[in-house]
Formats: sequence, structure tokens, C-alpha cells
Amino acid sequence: MATFLSADRLLKALRDEGLEVVEHRSWRTNNRNHKGKVGPAHGVMIHHTVTSGTASSVELCYNGHSALPGPLCHGVIAKDGTVYLVGHGRANHAGLGDDDVLQAVIAEKELPPDNEANTDGNRHFYGFECVNLGDGKDPWPTAQLLAIERAAAAICRAHGWGPRSVLGHLEWQPGKVDPRGFTMDSMRARVGKRLGGKPTPPAAKPKPKPRYEPFPGAAFFKAGRNSAIITAMGRRLAAEGCGRYAVGPGPKWSEADRKSYAAWQRKCGYSGTAADGIPGKTSWDRLKVPNV
Repeated sequence: MATFLSADRLLKALRDEGLEVVEHRSWRTNNRNHKGKVGPAHGVMIHHTVTSGTASSVELCYNGHSALPGPLCHGVIAKDGTVYLVGHGRANHAGLGDDDVLQAVIAEKELPPDNEANTDGNRHFYGFECVNLGDGKDPWPTAQLLAIERAAAAICRAHGWGPRSVLGHLEWQPGKVDPRGFTMDSMRARVGKRLGGKPTPPAAKPKPKPRYEPFPGAAFFKAGRNSAIITAMGRRLAAEGCGRYAVGPGPKWSEADRKSYAAWQRKCGYSGTAADGIPGKTSWDRLKVPNV
């Protein structure tokens, strides 16, 4: 008799499996618990949204619509593999399905044909809606399939379930076709393989390379020039201990800017006319003024 994971445990399980997870709005309290029982939890159900676009799909699954109030699942899996949590508790995703299928999921046996709709699935299954038109033509990117695998495995791992605790909507409710575009047997095989190993830690995101202002030319630095680049330059000069500003720096080229830059040139080893306070390319590149 498994109890649904708390919001914190669900979030941790997904992230520990290497997923990028976004907590959407008030997902922790978005549910249909007032409409029926919740639990025991028995499995993970996969759907497709029949929509395109991440933001609109997430909002739809959070709010629902006039005929079916939200949440319409617990998580939305985008094309890029990001998981958006939209609900916690009872969600309108599984509907009525076959009691024989439920018993097979509980026993983790091969699923029988779903030929009845006599059992409330919303109380028993976690649901993930995957952004896809469901027309058999809309592609399933590698990142999205991997995220489905990870999400299902994360919940199975947390509960001690095997891959046969994962099913598609089409295996539960007669007349449903989702998810369309891959087989649930292939996905269960992927989940099983993943459960045979340790959780994959999140991939380290490469740090973006800093971007600096290119040298605008010596003629740029003249009386009357007004630019955010000059403010950024002044801040860098001040950070390097070369600022000669009573107030500022500001965007208008001034004598204080020239004196500050001359101090920087001397710090770089220049002297005489080479330290006149007018930037040159070599000293400018060394200063590393960030893009504005």
C-alpha cells in the first residue's frame, strides 16, 4: 500500500534522477482531492497532450478547461526534456479504466487488454503529459524520451517498483491512443535498464563564456561621447583601483575618465604618450569591459 510521495520527496526524486524540474505556480496545492479518494499509489501513467508549445501546454495542464478542470496531470514533459510540475494529489488524467489492468500493474505482470472502464485511475496513478500532437508525425526528441524514462524511473525507484508499474493511457482506458509515437514496451525496457543502475546525476551545465565589449576605436573616446560602454569602462577601471572619479562613473566621456584610463595604462606598464588616457586596443582588451 504505497502512499503518494510528498511534494518535497517527488521533487527530490525527479531531480536526483538527473531531470531539470520547474515548479509551476502553486503546483503543490493544485489538485482534485475534494472530488475523490487519493491513493494508494500503484503506478506511473504516460500521456501525450495533443498540443504544441511548452508554455500553453503547461498552462492547460495546470488549469484544465471547462469540460475537464485541472490539474490534468502531475508533470508536463516538454520537448527539451524539462519537467514542469503542475499538480500534487488527485489529478484528472487517467479516468476510468480496467480493473484487470490495475491488478496486473500491482502484481507487476504483463498487462491484459483494456476492455472495461470500471475503475477510478485518478486516485492510483501518477500522470505525466508529454508535449506532442499525437498525430504520429510530431517527433519525439531524444531529450524528451530520456526525460520520460527518467521521470518514470524516479518514481519507481522511490517506491521500490519495477518497470511494469509504468503504463500508457492507451493500456488503461479503452479507446485511448496515447502516447502515440513510441511503444510502452520500449519505454518499460528503458526504465528497467535505468533502474538496474544508480541514478544519473544532473549533467553539469557549462558556464557561459563572458562576453566583452570589442575595442570601439580611439576616436570613440572624445568630448561629448555619451554611451553605456563608457559607464561600463569606468566601473571596470574603478574595480581595478584606477578610478579617478569624484562622482560616477557615468555615460559621458569626461576628464575623469581620461585620468582613470591613464592610471590603468600606467598599471599595464605604459608611460609617456602611451599613457595619455585614450584607450588603445591592447590595454582595452586587457581591461575586459563586459558587454552592455
